[in-house]
Amino acid sequence: MTETGVIPEKAENVIIQAGAFSATVLPELGGKIGSIRIGDEELLQAPLAPYGPRTRTMSFDTGDASGWDECLPSVAGCEIVTATGEIVSVPDHGDLWRVAWTEVREQGSGNRDQESDRRSITLRAECFSLPLELQRTMTLTESEQGWQLRLDYTLTNKGAKATPWAWSVHPGFAAESGDRVILPGSITTLTLEGSGGGRLGQNGDLVNWPIATTISGEQTDLSIGHAPETCYGDKLFAGPLTSSENWCVLERPRAGVRIRMRFDAAEMPYLGLWICYGGWPDRAGTKQNCVAIEPTTAPVDSLAIAGPWSRTLAAGASYKWTLFTDFERL
Repeated sequence: MTETGVIPEKAENVIIQAGAFSATVLPELGGKIGSIRIGDEELLQAPLAPYGPRTRTMSFDTGDASGWDECLPSVAGCEIVTATGEIVSVPDHGDLWRVAWTEVREQGSGNRDQESDRRSITLRAECFSLPLELQRTMTLTESEQGWQLRLDYTLTNKGAKATPWAWSVHPGFAAESGDRVILPGSITTLTLEGSGGGRLGQNGDLVNWPIATTISGEQTDLSIGHAPETCYGDKLFAGPLTSSENWCVLERPRAGVRIRMRFDAAEMPYLGLWICYGGWPDRAGTKQNCVAIEPTTAPVDSLAIAGPWSRTLAAGASYKWTLFTDFERL
């Protein structure tokens, strides 16, 4: 998308669709899902700045900070020590949003430009800070109840030693005043990763859900969407999750859709929530107004913070998981 909300037409862009449901994928720009639309309704956060080249060291907020990205091998920039004793720097929001992804096509599948009614695409990319490769297959379907985006992931360690890793999906769904975030009823507290201006407290604090108390003693309903003038920006985690706590919903009454993300809590035992109503980025200019529903391997953004959630992948090994996002008619 440009600042007018339209994705520039480029040869590398790929559009897949199922009826009125479509997604535009940008392989050259980190495999980003730049657009998810039902008819004329755009469901992802529009770019905060024009699309442009990415470097290995730029911060996430200096880019377009929009759409749907993949964070691997960390969300926060950090330094880690590998099994060989090497100190490795992982950049802000990881490696993969910065690199071009390659389309994986089956033999005899034909020319992409000649295909019609295309509903699926498989892309692959390699990290540069650690020897990890991620393959993602996107598939769209339509039913009487609505539409579904299915994402099948395969992570492979291409190195000769076991490698640490953390993954988080990073979909910025457009949000507005009156929208509603719904979690399983058994989730009554979340762990705070960060809050603009310290509104909800400090990193690591427990925050009640959905009615939280701010540091000034006021009560606030975290589940209800606000206008950008409120300048809220909060990152929280739920988990470890049980098998019945494997979903999160964003209801968008004006758009007429309920966005329900589902996942296997045994594979991804935590859920990150980025709730932003004009509160980020800190620099001057356009701000986000979005909710990011983020199934993840860890309840912290930094791979450098170890805990019972920490993961390593053996040399040559692979790990697979699946994520479903249902777009239900309200």
